[in-house]
Amino acid sequence: MSDNSQRRDFLKLGMGSIAIAGAAASMVAVSGKQAAAQSASDSLLRTIIDRGHLIVGTGSTNAPWHFENDAGELVGMDITMGRILAKGLFDDATKVEFVKQDAAQRVPNVVTGKVDISIQFMTMSSQRAQLVNFSRPYYVEGVALLTRPDADNKTFDKLLAGGSATRVSILQNVDAESGVHKVLPDAQVMQIDTQANVLQALEAKRVDAAAVDLSTVRWLVSRDPNRYFDAGKTWNAMLYGAALKQGDLDWLQFVDSCFTIAMFGHENELYDAGFKDFFGLEPPVRKPGFPTI
Repeated sequence: MSDNSQRRDFLKLGMGSIAIAGAAASMVAVSGKQAAAQSASDSLLRTIIDRGHLIVGTGSTNAPWHFENDAGELVGMDITMGRILAKGLFDDATKVEFVKQDAAQRVPNVVTGKVDISIQFMTMSSQRAQLVNFSRPYYVEGVALLTRPDADNKTFDKLLAGGSATRVSILQNVDAESGVHKVLPDAQVMQIDTQANVLQALEAKRVDAAAVDLSTVRWLVSRDPNRYFDAGKTWNAMLYGAALKQGDLDWLQFVDSCFTIAMFGHENELYDAGFKDFFGLEPPVRKPGFPTI
């Protein structure tokens, strides 16, 4: 056998061994202390691991994102994302402290270091990205139409066909009317002061549909299908991401890696359970091969 043939055979064997090693690498455990030693000395990643728990800023009054259940426990999809990070940091999803904060405190508390990260249904925008780093998106929010299951015009097609007779409630804001008219150009728009009253108008049959967040539609329909119905229309996609202090690439990369693995990789139990519990849906099946990230 020539030297070149031997070399080709060796390379074939070597590539196979590398592939096997790559598949098995996920089973090799690296301790948090070992991981921290690889990060920059001033990185928050090292600080958190040395501290022994993660500190997450979040809310407590907005289902399905962050709210207290009947047992008084803080739950929701934002809470799940915090536990995903704790699991990645310490192999223990309970090693996280949740600091309750108002929406207005999401950025200041990160910038001042009161919390390690804010996970609080925060819409990513170029303006906010000048103040904080955003993680990769963990949910795509949008606007959707909530209707009543007993209504004749409960589907989007029927609402659209209703023209100017269709009535839609929405939370009062400067873009409310134009937002509804993007999909229902002739509908009557009723702007209301609170989200609770937006829903109450639907329940009282003063409107045919309520334009609310897609996550709200999924939450309500999954919890009470005899009371609420998804009309089947979504628009105005918005990205939700976690907010981190700027200037710490190691911490940002770690958060992005944890979120990506939870959503698209092999450590998906927590994310899948949260998606099912809070949105009533199964995440898309992950298919090995071409990455769909």
